Amino acid sequence: MKARWPELALAVVKDLRVARAPATAEDLEALETDMLAGFVLARAVAGLSDGTISSDVVHLEQVRAWFGRPLWEMEPADADAYFGKVLRSTAKGTRLARAQAIKTFFLFLELRHKVEIHQMTGRVVECPIDEMNRPRGGPLGKLRIPPTAEQVSRLFAGWRQELASCTARGRGCREEAR
Repeated sequence: MKARWPELALAVVKDLRVARAPATAEDLEALETDMLAGFVLARAVAGLSDGTISSDVVHLEQVRAWFGRPLWEMEPADADAYFGKVLRSTAKGTRLARAQAIKTFFLFLELRHKVEIHQMTGRVVECPIDEMNRPRGGPLGKLRIPPTAEQVSRLFAGWRQELASCTARGRGCREEAR
């Protein structure tokens, strides 16, 4: 009987990453700029307003100015220092907005550029905001709990009463104006 498969052999596989030259500072700066531009474009395509996108970019630029290196190098200890020391006395809303901008940017990096960043820098992108250092107050503020049937009934009953009094007052005003 003849074998159905050709004879198998082993071959040496070359790692193509070895042939790639190390990234220069200019390459990394260009990559960082391209990623921020891609982030802005992705947020615009998602339908966010220009004001929201601009606010996210301002938050990211402020964190980047403090950090002094590309944000993908930021680790949880850096986030601890930033939110625990630098932003400790700022308004809660500012801390939450800044943390959300960082989380959204890192989600973008992880989804779209994780491999590219790893190839160029050897770093694995991971969001520095985790459950231990996440500023509190975010998710509950966004959670919408629908009213109970009794609350809805009270709301409409109150409107009915107001509407009745508004209509009567309106008739009296019209009669006086004549």
